Amino acid sequence: MKSFRIRLQSIEEVKKFVSIMAQFNGYFDLISGKYIVDAKSVMGIFSMDLSRTLELRILETNEQESAIRCALEHYIVNE
Repeated sequence: MKSFRIRLQSIEEVKKFVSIMAQFNGYFDLISGKYIVDAKSVMGIFSMDLSRTLELRILETNEQESAIRCALEHYIVNE
């Protein structure tokens, strides 16, 4: 399992993020506190507190990890 801290600050960013995630096979969760949603679900993401950074978890071994990181570079927060 690999995880990244990300930030989604607008409706357009959420839509673009979900579009990017849909390109990859695998299971991805977004975590905010005790809440966990599917990272490919627009409705799930909008139910979260987007004023906080979120944790993106890649739940299975994924050969595309570097491609995912590159595609999401705009959203990744280095804390």
